[in-house]
Amino acid sequence: MILHAIEAGSGPPVILLHGLFGAARNFGAVQKHLARDWRVIALDLRNHGASPHAAETGYDAMADDVMETMRALDAYPAMVLGHSMGGKAAMRAALNRPEAITRLIVADVAPAAYEPHFRSYAQAMLDIPLAPGLSRAEADAALARTVREPGMRAFLLQNLRLGDPPAWRNGLSEIAAGLPAIEGWPDPPPGARYDGPTLFIAGARSDYIRDQHRPVMAALFPHAEYAVVPDAGHWLHADNMSGFLAVLEPFLRA
Repeated sequence: MILHAIEAGSGPPVILLHGLFGAARNFGAVQKHLARDWRVIALDLRNHGASPHAAETGYDAMADDVMETMRALDAYPAMVLGHSMGGKAAMRAALNRPEAITRLIVADVAPAAYEPHFRSYAQAMLDIPLAPGLSRAEADAALARTVREPGMRAFLLQNLRLGDPPAWRNGLSEIAAGLPAIEGWPDPPPGARYDGPTLFIAGARSDYIRDQHRPVMAALFPHAEYAVVPDAGHWLHADNMSGFLAVLEPFLRA
């Protein structure tokens, strides 16, 4: 599958992969900054943004999409940065096609399965009545019954296109059905490992990367480095962009 891409800058290619319910444009400020020195390509992963929809939501399929798109854009090999779900897709791509990735950056996620926190969010989105004349305020009020944080509701509602009738931009039904695969982490092939330069970046206020994850991370990515962005939670590149870039840029230049 060829993914929708947003490009900026010139130079060695850097691929950006967003998280669950996100889109390429979520990296807008980071992309603009990095485009001073690199050709930065932000992708909409399958079922997200303007990319095609598909029933398969597993990480091997996502990784194949990324590889196919990199080839189509003449950006193969490249440095690849993924956040959350995008980080898992990036790790899977590195394990499946290590020759395609010159440097790997994984933002606030580990090669592990996570608890099903987002299933209630997906169902709440599906439960919003998409009737003609629906306003964003009405959609927000409907979502607030389940999603208490205003910032999270705003993030989720980026996917809603108002109109006659309103509709979800993303493949919401496919995402909801595929959440078990997205929350999980498939066993890699026996002996799989990525020996290239790898950087795991955690948010100081996030618990997505835990001590029990370190042995698996070290086994699959033996040359990994680790960094923490202060004053940042799971959405570390949005919470503290300057701190995120202070860690990221030296690694990209090394």
